[in-house]
Amino acid sequence: MQRTRFLLTALVLTLATASPALAVDTSKAYNSGILILLFIGFCALIIVAQLVPAVLALLGMTKEAGKRASSKKVAAPAKSR
Repeated sequence: MQRTRFLLTALVLTLATASPALAVDTSKAYNSGILILLFIGFCALIIVAQLVPAVLALLGMTKEAGKRASSKKVAAPAKSR
């Protein structure tokens, strides 16, 4: 009980001393306009548009490999006497 109380007190004191006063004001650091955001969004759209067909092709190849593996029959080794 004493240990739990000590840990809880230490946690509360640690969290109470942490303050957002040291956070950076992003309005001074980030001054890009809407055109930059649109350009980055367009680049992200191009990347996503290229990922969709790649994932579909990967799934198709995986299914085809699974079908080929299941259709092949493994020959049992001959027993030697």
